[in-house]
Amino acid sequence: MATYVPVIGLEIHAELDTKTKMFCDCKNDPDEEHPNINVCPICLAHPGAMPTANKKAIESVIKVGMALQGDIPAVSKFDRKNYFYPDLPKAYQISQYDQPLVFGGVLKGVRLRRVHLEEDTGALTHENSKLQALNSKSDSSLVNFNRAGVPLMELVTEPDIRNADDAVAFAKELQLILRYLSVSYADMDRGQMRVEANVSLGKIHDGELVFGTKVEVKNINSFRAVHDAIEYELQRQRMVLEEGGEVKHETRGWNESSRETVSQRTKEEAHDYRYFPEPDLPPLDLSRFPLNDIKLSIPELPAQKRIRFAKEFDLSEPQADLLVSDPRLASHFEDSVSELMSEDNQNLAQEIKLLFNYLTSDLRGLMIENGIKFEELKITPENFADLVELISHNTVSSRSAKDILRSMMQTGADPHTVLKEQDLHQISDEEALLDVVRRVIETNVSAVSDFKNGKENALQFLVGKAMAELKGKGNPEVLQRMIRERT
Repeated sequence: MATYVPVIGLEIHAELDTKTKMFCDCKNDPDEEHPNINVCPICLAHPGAMPTANKKAIESVIKVGMALQGDIPAVSKFDRKNYFYPDLPKAYQISQYDQPLVFGGVLKGVRLRRVHLEEDTGALTHENSKLQALNSKSDSSLVNFNRAGVPLMELVTEPDIRNADDAVAFAKELQLILRYLSVSYADMDRGQMRVEANVSLGKIHDGELVFGTKVEVKNINSFRAVHDAIEYELQRQRMVLEEGGEVKHETRGWNESSRETVSQRTKEEAHDYRYFPEPDLPPLDLSRFPLNDIKLSIPELPAQKRIRFAKEFDLSEPQADLLVSDPRLASHFEDSVSELMSEDNQNLAQEIKLLFNYLTSDLRGLMIENGIKFEELKITPENFADLVELISHNTVSSRSAKDILRSMMQTGADPHTVLKEQDLHQISDEEALLDVVRRVIETNVSAVSDFKNGKENALQFLVGKAMAELKGKGNPEVLQRMIRERT
């Protein structure tokens, strides 16, 4: 049986976060609910309407290229890519062909071929349920041109990826970088980032990899779909070859319902699009752009931040990865740690671990529960650090800390104010706890017997009973010691 080598390349599109569209002054608003509102003669391709390139979009792509170690040429230009589709009002797309904004680069060991800039298409609605809601016939399609002309970055890799897991890891890291650079939200669920995979099976001949016939897979709208579409396509091609057939050079689409790729059309080549220079836009002299300023604006990138967080804050690799997975989460963590470090703190290492746990578990859990985004969060890093110190100094119990955190989220108050208003000080004084401890021991004879017979979980049960009577304000360590001493 022949041994095949998976050969995978990715083409990733990302809508850029600019105020206006690529070639006109229409608002770039992905949240606009009403169709065909953000349109004008330019993005609707009325005769005589002349485009003007969006400088911010160009600078955003240059920024991405620099962050990915790509080369920025002296001159770049736009080209017309000619094809017809209902969501393309001009019957051509302004894109870039042989002189993109970025050549080369590398990410996660995968070489980049190019990064270029183009305009997005409109959005078509085919689904019957949506058509019925819009009082439209089920056999029709509707087009919304709000998205037409939105700046769209396309990144093309070399075929260096060898499995579906690495393809997903690459796409996730690129998404994160785009967010750290503040050039795109890159939300796949909202179509702001889309992945196409070029998949083939090669063979090793005389020590060299010989590529097989490439198939392009489209309609991939989630990281799970990236993985499953590539896995399916590799398996499909392997079966075709092992049965003596030939893989067709074609474009296939990922069907989310049937979890398979389906043939769409014969794969187009560059000459099919009849590229030629865009006559209404002059070539871009990139030396006139603030290249040095753009380079200096590149922040610490995810890979660098992971390494620094692990080293500086004594975090494990998964912990650092979790924090870095969201730029706002990483920023809140680091700003909160800075507050802990502002004074001579003897318990800093312990408090950093506490802060990590409460931030990634309790706070994030409350945010998800209440549908709150980081930009809407009322808890400042200073107040969050204060809460961690209250826990560290045994001023409040873990249960009370959760109650304080919930109040802080609702009102934005500092933890000391909440602590005082709700009387949540932790009780550590043995005399104040003694009556409760005695009562718990006397009324839970079976659990006391179990503990005496070596069942440690019975002790936790007794502590829980005491904490319930104290409404979560008792010091669990003191309660545990007192119960041990009296049983």
